[in-house]
Amino acid sequence: MKDRYDFSRGKRGAIDPVPKGRTRITIPIDDEILNWFREKVNAAGGGDYCALINNALKDYVRTRKDPLEEVVRRVVREELSSSRRGKKSKTTPSAKGELAKR
Repeated sequence: MKDRYDFSRGKRGAIDPVPKGRTRITIPIDDEILNWFREKVNAAGGGDYCALINNALKDYVRTRKDPLEEVVRRVVREELSSSRRGKKSKTTPSAKGELAKR
């Protein structure tokens, strides 16, 4: 170990730059969740558990949106069902809202 070190050209902050389109954040995650992701990475032979968490979140967000086709099918089913019962056809408020979003 040296008696003195020269930090005159040192930089503060993270060592690795964050790639464009990404943001470094700090969030609290339950230990059991973090351990689950770490175990998955270790079982796969190593890797980045943060990337695994990011991919899991991407998949979740991607699958939470109903495709337009599914919304249209649901609205048509509701309309057909109400017309078969002899009731005046009304589009449900939730279906109207879903179609308006598109």
